[in-house]
Amino acid sequence: MSMKALFDVPAPAKLNLFLHITGQRPDGYHLLQSVFMLIDWCDTLHFERRSDTLISRHDLTAALPSDDLCLRAARLLQAEAAVSMGADISIAKNVPWGAGMGGGSSDAASTLLALNRLWGLNWPLSKLLPLGLKLGADVPFFLGGHNAWVEGVGEKLTPLNLPQRRFAVVKPAASVETRVVFGDSALVRNAPTATLESFTAHAKQATLQSKRLLEFGSNGLQAVAEKQCREVAQAAELLETAFGNSRMTGSGSAVFAECDENTFELQNSTFLAVCSSLPSTWVARICSNLQQHPLLDW
Repeated sequence: MSMKALFDVPAPAKLNLFLHITGQRPDGYHLLQSVFMLIDWCDTLHFERRSDTLISRHDLTAALPSDDLCLRAARLLQAEAAVSMGADISIAKNVPWGAGMGGGSSDAASTLLALNRLWGLNWPLSKLLPLGLKLGADVPFFLGGHNAWVEGVGEKLTPLNLPQRRFAVVKPAASVETRVVFGDSALVRNAPTATLESFTAHAKQATLQSKRLLEFGSNGLQAVAEKQCREVAQAAELLETAFGNSRMTGSGSAVFAECDENTFELQNSTFLAVCSSLPSTWVARICSNLQQHPLLDW
């Protein structure tokens, strides 16, 4: 028998350690290589089962678009599984949107996992993954539950172990539209192909020699995003000054830096001083990476 409610369901954000566009398919989708890394910046979702088929969403913090990925995920699972129950979904949105941090995709993944339990479906991950891909290229990553080497259009995932690190993340007020970035004629679409082996060797070196994970690759979308949105370049400069490194995640507009554990306290005080001078509409915080998704065993 299915349960009546699930409260405090986490939906963690991700950062792209690098992002290379290596080609484009005939259907227009871009081929990419990236490492997706889960971080401890999460949205929190609550689910209550309904005896009718209505699916409704309640925004506990910021108001979300009327038809977000979370609602689409719920309706898709309901239709595919022919469920005669509904759900009230409440969302405390903490992860900024339009950030390249996968917040909406993560909410959708946590919704699929939670409703699979709430409605007593007990579908295996292999049945949920195709639904995730229908919703968006990032959703299967959050369903998979592991940090991952990512290829294809975002659907080819190889689980990875990453060293524990802290990251400073800044999200300017402005957002960058993914479609516009990918449509820009200046975008480099033929970046040299990297290999999983080369990244794994780099991550191992980073663990042993305190090297930065961010010394591998680049974000091929960043130059275009900075051209379109001055605030991305400002955030990158600010983090570069405080931490000596910076990189945009996804298609932006959030930018992050890897913190040096040895000088973290000093850097953190620099960062806090910098944050105090930021416009009030910007969001900044220190995050840690997660070794696995909190719902991995769901």
